[in-house]
Amino acid sequence: MKMRVKGFNHITIRVSDLERSLSFYEGVLQMELVHRGRTDAYLDWGGAWVCLIEKQDLVQMDEHILGVDHVAFSVEDDDFDEAVAILMKHEVPVVRGPIERGLGKTINFLDPDGTQLELYTSNLQRRMTVWK
Repeated sequence: MKMRVKGFNHITIRVSDLERSLSFYEGVLQMELVHRGRTDAYLDWGGAWVCLIEKQDLVQMDEHILGVDHVAFSVEDDDFDEAVAILMKHEVPVVRGPIERGLGKTINFLDPDGTQLELYTSNLQRRMTVWK
């Protein structure tokens, strides 16, 4: 038997304030709002499905605990500089970059709750050529 997975489906991100997060994800990152519920929102970003779910009583994640480190989204090389300019214009906190890494350009940044996101221009095959 083999588990047959076709690919990545979606990510759900816990947020403390849905309205504030929507301002960031829709306004700054320019994700398309597909559905808005009372405590959740579903967005599309170039075919990547992102769900935001409001959880007001949670504490911010510490970088020294186990769990997901960051979520990376693919961006075309030709669109990378414009994406970085948008992040800078909105004074989005940058964790790393923009830099060249693994045969691609990358920038890591934080959403309003401190969730680390990344824009990356390479792919797995190109990245692995660096490790061989």
